[in-house]
Amino acid sequence: VQVAPWRWAADEASKWRAVAGEARRLQAAGRAVLIGVRSVRASEALHALMQAQGVSAEVLNAKSHAQEAALVAAAGEAGRIIIATNMAGRGTDIRLSDAVRQRGGLHVIIAEANDSARIDRQLMGRCGRQGEPGSVSRWLCPSDAVVQGVAWPRLGALGGAALGAAWWSWRIKRSQRRHEALASARREAVLRADAWMARALPFQRGDVA
Repeated sequence: VQVAPWRWAADEASKWRAVAGEARRLQAAGRAVLIGVRSVRASEALHALMQAQGVSAEVLNAKSHAQEAALVAAAGEAGRIIIATNMAGRGTDIRLSDAVRQRGGLHVIIAEANDSARIDRQLMGRCGRQGEPGSVSRWLCPSDAVVQGVAWPRLGALGGAALGAAWWSWRIKRSQRRHEALASARREAVLRADAWMARALPFQRGDVA
């Protein structure tokens, strides 16, 4: 699987236009495209932009749960573009048509980096399964939550694009590791609280009726 370096857009609107343009070019080349976003709002905003540009795409989010199986089943067909939130369609293999396989396989676009690197890896892992071909591209802009988490106001004067893909890759990995450590600490705190409650409340041990 080919994973491209992070690409920088000046603002959110520019990023959505760039993502839509990339998806349109891949669609014209006979590829299948999966675009990962973090929220229903983002999925609908990107879908509306594509519709305005005359690009056919489908949305897989919490509002399209009933159609999830059918959308995932067709996601590997030539020219298919699926915009999906992180939880949508997880655990289901995207089967490629022969035409898509011959043209390079499924292309995954990470349109919004996640707080957890594990979620990004899961999204990347939707392509290139079981030796299938595939590729990944990744986009950033100043308003992205992960970018905000690495002190964007101080970096604004430098310009995000000028910092380079290697710098952003390092900063995002650092931010994601910090977020995962905090999440792990919160889970441990909840487990400790549950254990304390089990010891402190006798009815949880069946000591009272």
